Amino acid sequence: MNVPRRPLTLLAALITGAVLVSVPAAPASAATVPGSAMTVSTASVPTVPVSAGTATSIGAMASLGDSITRGFNACGFYVDCPSRSWSTGSNQTVNSHYLRLRAAEPSLVAHNDARSGAKVADLPGQAELAVSQGAGYVTILMGANDACTSSEASMTTVAAFEAAFRTAMRTLTTGLPTASIFVSSIPDIRRLWEVGRNSSSARTAWAALGICQSMLARPRSTDQADVDRRERVHQRVAEFNAVMARVCEEQATCRHDGGAVFGYPFTLSHLSRWDYFHPSTAGQRLLAEVTYPAVPVL
Repeated sequence: MNVPRRPLTLLAALITGAVLVSVPAAPASAATVPGSAMTVSTASVPTVPVSAGTATSIGAMASLGDSITRGFNACGFYVDCPSRSWSTGSNQTVNSHYLRLRAAEPSLVAHNDARSGAKVADLPGQAELAVSQGAGYVTILMGANDACTSSEASMTTVAAFEAAFRTAMRTLTTGLPTASIFVSSIPDIRRLWEVGRNSSSARTAWAALGICQSMLARPRSTDQADVDRRERVHQRVAEFNAVMARVCEEQATCRHDGGAVFGYPFTLSHLSRWDYFHPSTAGQRLLAEVTYPAVPVL
């Protein structure tokens, strides 16, 4: 998620599911994620998977978002690994939305328009790029960097988040009126703190790299001020997710994951060992598994 404008951006997540990212027809009940002993429950996700026999041609898909969707730190230290993106990646282990959809449409072209370090203010520009690419399917996993900042005070306001997200959605629905749009919820960054606070390696990485200090500062502190701060950051992410779900639901061509990524209890094994923040390859696969059941019929 946050790439301190010198490379750095997680999975707080899920993912998820951003990531967030960012996908085969997974069973509507449950699926086991390779590399993890956990089982992904999809019971609460609207199940409308793409039919392998669909006659609709997507042509091209585009993924919008931040470093989660870029696969940052999923294959090496401080590098984007777009091949391992949950949305448009080509890595077979991740089994992205792109690979799952390509099974039915071999000529499908994928564009990863996400950028490490991006915030929601960057989303309208990414949407314009997707329009120029003529995408028939667009995925969005955005917002972790708007909450994961250097301090609580520097988080994006809910009003500013909604304004930028609405602008991006308007750009997509106007420029690509027949395209299907999928919006993932932002991973729960408080869950990130919960699974990593007792790991000395995670705490060291968070401090040394200055990661998500709005949530991860003083990770072992039980002082009321720190407890309250974490709750407020958690609430801001929940509010961002509510905005995206509401705006998405206003559009007939948009589907939201129903909070599946935000609510998923990911573990330390789903995080990159480079920074204990971004999704690992296993985390990217998890995002793909959790989000794909909500993909709109194309």
